Amino acid sequence: MMQVLQPPGWARPRGYSNGISTHGGKLVFIAGQIGWNEQCVFTEHSFGGQFRQTLENILAVLEEAGGRAEHIVKLTWYVVDKQEYLAAGAEVGAAYRELMGRNYPVMAVVQVGALVEDAARVEIEAMAVVPA
Repeated sequence: MMQVLQPPGWARPRGYSNGISTHGGKLVFIAGQIGWNEQCVFTEHSFGGQFRQTLENILAVLEEAGGRAEHIVKLTWYVVDKQEYLAAGAEVGAAYRELMGRNYPVMAVVQVGALVEDAARVEIEAMAVVPA
């Protein structure tokens, strides 16, 4: 259902894919999620903690469509501080591996001036293809 697109001679990307092709399945689009819990309360204030909660939120929405982490084909991250994101690499990597496994969708990480929720450190939107 999913094929990773890796042009010949290109260096293999680390932690994401250059492209993914899909056939069949149901497209699921997940709005930008942030690091608050289901009651819209921030229990974590660190980048790593909010990242973990953000991924958990994405997976909860995806589960409503019958999907799992391995069905995610695209993630777009919006971070308010590039250095904070880079400094949290170990924590982000551990949370990613625990929640996403070895699924490396196409990704973009963009630093933005601010997010609508002042306490949010990261917002991530997702797209998935769930088998029909």
